[in-house]
Amino acid sequence: MSSATFKPALWHKGDWNAYFGFGTNILVNMLVLTSLLRYVVKMPDELVFGRILPATGLMLLLSTAYYAWLGYRLAQKEGRNNVCALPSGIGVGHMFIVIFVIMLPILDKTGDPVKAWEAGLAWVFIQSVILMLGGYLAPYVRKITPRGALLGTLAGVSITFIAMRPAMEIYTTPLIGVVCFAFVLASWFGNVRFPLGLPAGLIAILFGTAFAWGSQLFGYNPAHMDANGIVAALTDFGFSLPIPAFGHVFSGFEFIGILLVTAIPFGIADLVEAMNNCESAEAAGDKYPTHRVVTADGVVSMIGCLMGNPFINAVYIGHPGWKSMGGRFGYSLATGLTIFVLSVFGLLSMILQIIPVVAILPILLYIGMLIGAQAFQESPKSHAPAIILALIPHLAAWALNLINSALGAAGTSLAAIDPAALANSGILIHGLETLAGGAILSGLILAAISIFIIEKDLFKAMLFSLAGSVLSFFGFMHAESVGVGVALTPAIAYLVVAGFLLLMKFAHQAKQHEPVAAELGAENE
Repeated sequence: MSSATFKPALWHKGDWNAYFGFGTNILVNMLVLTSLLRYVVKMPDELVFGRILPATGLMLLLSTAYYAWLGYRLAQKEGRNNVCALPSGIGVGHMFIVIFVIMLPILDKTGDPVKAWEAGLAWVFIQSVILMLGGYLAPYVRKITPRGALLGTLAGVSITFIAMRPAMEIYTTPLIGVVCFAFVLASWFGNVRFPLGLPAGLIAILFGTAFAWGSQLFGYNPAHMDANGIVAALTDFGFSLPIPAFGHVFSGFEFIGILLVTAIPFGIADLVEAMNNCESAEAAGDKYPTHRVVTADGVVSMIGCLMGNPFINAVYIGHPGWKSMGGRFGYSLATGLTIFVLSVFGLLSMILQIIPVVAILPILLYIGMLIGAQAFQESPKSHAPAIILALIPHLAAWALNLINSALGAAGTSLAAIDPAALANSGILIHGLETLAGGAILSGLILAAISIFIIEKDLFKAMLFSLAGSVLSFFGFMHAESVGVGVALTPAIAYLVVAGFLLLMKFAHQAKQHEPVAAELGAENE
């Protein structure tokens, strides 16, 4: 059958696995942002459930539908039924940035949660423009960057910010978490089939839910489930369709000075992450056009923003994981439809009251494991040291996040503690902060330099060192904010490294010419 007449199946059995895994992932993110909006930014329920969540649900529906269609077209073009759609959803890191760095300071300044919402909308508007413009640059950057660098920095994200928190929560409630994780491992790594062909994701959720509620009969409540929470969640039930918020978006631009400080670097980080995820999908057998992916994220985010959603859309880490469990493209559209319905009817909080989160988290740990492993499996063995180097900035960012969170819980901050005292305790805070700044770009640049040195391509290593110098100088790497001369010392260091590599390049070329010159001299004699 020719590719022109090939009709890919719209739903595969494995889509159930991916649906329960990916769907619960998106659901958890939606529940987290709902809690943040209500209890951190103190937004009224009519704004959260009446405006923001319906708009967010619409954005997710558009995103998952587009990537399902893109997967279908790829399957049709290549005449195969094993194409997996790119997973997409709310940018998780950005979710916390827009809440704590944009909305909360604006709320503290104005005392108006609507102003905080408007600032978030304007922030997403700026990032959307960066993504749409950057969609045409991303393919060229991806072409010149080694796969190990792209996948290595992605592995750093997956190990630290995807896998570690679920792992800790699993061992906080091991009777549910560890057992559910065993179901996931047995099925998706060990190819064990469950009775009636039930997907492992559903088995984990059913077991975790049954155990969490059933154990209360014996006076044990490991997941802290409460029937009163279900009753309380029913008060959020209603029906709200997304409506345009054009005026609110442009009202947010009164805070443009605050917005640009984070919107520009995070917009660039989005470009890099989208490229990494396209590379990851290609390594798993599905080659998607980078410019269409990046541009689509920008367009979908812009639509969501104009309808009242203050969160950016992003292609997620995890394509190889959903593909390995049998997901194709049906899971993507089904997830978008489900989340949209739950958002429009205000049912999100009730779901969380019924299903213990710890039963879902093993799926995220599995994704973190798979993406981390892919960086090594899909790169030459000689590049393994460079991949390890790509992980280090992400480990620093994760550690710094834990330190800040712990100090905040204790009622203090890093600014209140003497760096010398921290150094005496083995915490070199300045080095940790420098490594953590712009971790996605830092991991990519460091790995690329190392890979080209390993391959003895000193000229390309020099070019990436120069890129590291420029990015550091303007604060996109090794800094927490954008500006001129922000990370000056790292910028100078990368510049010196570039000079050293260029000298080594010339020295290597001169050494290669020596035997030729000697032979010519002998012939003349």
